[in-house]
Amino acid sequence: MSTFQEFPPVSDRQLGFFIDSSRCSGCKACQVACKDKNNLEVGRRFRRVYEVQGGSFIPTGNGGLRNNVFAYTLSVSCNHCSDPVCTKNCPTTAMHKRPGDGIVRVNTDKCVGCGYCAWSCPYGAPQLNTETGQMSKCDFCIDLQANGEQPVCVATCPLGAIKFGPIEELRAKYGTLSDVNGLPDSTLTRPNLVVKAHQGAQQEVNHDE
Repeated sequence: MSTFQEFPPVSDRQLGFFIDSSRCSGCKACQVACKDKNNLEVGRRFRRVYEVQGGSFIPTGNGGLRNNVFAYTLSVSCNHCSDPVCTKNCPTTAMHKRPGDGIVRVNTDKCVGCGYCAWSCPYGAPQLNTETGQMSKCDFCIDLQANGEQPVCVATCPLGAIKFGPIEELRAKYGTLSDVNGLPDSTLTRPNLVVKAHQGAQQEVNHDE
């Protein structure tokens, strides 16, 4: 008997997230709402709010110090990548990328819980459901979207720091930045993610090296 519920594509274009890290207060309302909506046990989180910090005091050469210390919070989930390594390394094709909206999902009728997808994903998106012995992850709240509602993380954020939509529209409106301190290099999987960087968040990345 099938346990996997499919939904029709909610868009004819690749969907993605916009995260305004400059507005994120670290309240974790998005993380908690996601856990509640998906009935996740302790330790399993489809959306995670990270605390990122770094930098140092750099000597200026004249006895002074320049401060480039940074600390901020960053909300991250599955980025429904354009080149997802989780789907490439799934031996049963359970992990798949839907045509149309590009949402990456787990077909639980095929998943054997081997964990290859989790080992492959640089964002830690796929996570084991210990009750079923199968992998699980953010599915972009496809059930809510099918009813014309927003993903629960978007609807819950009190500061409006999370938005979603066709990634080309998000990039046209907010820019193309997806490389920030605390995240892996975007060339690994081509995440459908745009980030407005908090002060100190932006990496200096040279993809031509």
